[in-house]
Amino acid sequence: MNHVLDLGARKFWRLVGKPVDLAVEHSWLRAPMSRSSAVGDGWLSVEARHHGGTVDEDAAATGSSAGRAPGLLPAMTILDGPGFDASRLDPRICDFYEHTAAWHMEVWSGWSPLFWPAGELIARLFGRRVEQLSLPMRPLDVAYGMDSRVRVIRDRDGEQVGAAWLRTLRLSGRYVFSGCYSARRLPGAAQPSVHVAFPLESGNVQVFLRPVISEGGGLVLESPPGRFGQNGAYVVVHDNGRDFAARVPLHETFRLYCDPYGVLRTDHELRIRRTWMMRLHYKMEPAR
Repeated sequence: MNHVLDLGARKFWRLVGKPVDLAVEHSWLRAPMSRSSAVGDGWLSVEARHHGGTVDEDAAATGSSAGRAPGLLPAMTILDGPGFDASRLDPRICDFYEHTAAWHMEVWSGWSPLFWPAGELIARLFGRRVEQLSLPMRPLDVAYGMDSRVRVIRDRDGEQVGAAWLRTLRLSGRYVFSGCYSARRLPGAAQPSVHVAFPLESGNVQVFLRPVISEGGGLVLESPPGRFGQNGAYVVVHDNGRDFAARVPLHETFRLYCDPYGVLRTDHELRIRRTWMMRLHYKMEPAR
């Protein structure tokens, strides 16, 4: 039954998607995929081999080779462009993205009553089984906290080309997210985007987030509505030797800011078109 569900999902996205050439024309959509139905961190070594490099196996425990904890991005300045200047960001936000493993996170979640039944069904049929995008359905699911590991993917020259952010529920150890983070420039865009890919068996879900600096040095990351090839969410599948991609009406907004007490916080909203589906709130503090 599980095999039928996964195969049916790939056939659906093949049907609604368009053929893409991930090697040349649509290389901006090339991202890690999983070879098995249970994702976890099994895709990491394959992705490192694609770049001819390695994974920092001990990064989560000991930090980078320079003695600093690894981050989702090597430097926030790689997002600099006509509409973004990282020097205007609050230094704590830069430190979070550049040294994510050195931060502790607490999370609270809330679902729209309209979308909760669909979210629960997807979590039961797919999320928990495949160990990917297993969104917490109830506030108590994250009552004991969420653990976070960052493992850096390096190319043959030792440069960071991606970072795996692996998040598990502290109480059960179950994977919630397994994502690959990097900066990527979309076709014809002058401004780099934050790119997040969530591997799935023979496919992935990808989100391109537009960075904007908000009042007080805050950061807003958003995947707005738009056309194919612009910031937004995509599903990519590999089926019978061919690749297919579809843009989906899932939109996200992350608002990072420091509250009046100097605590770094994030408000995260997921929407289907204009209707909110789920909201998450994160409190981030340097790990002690």
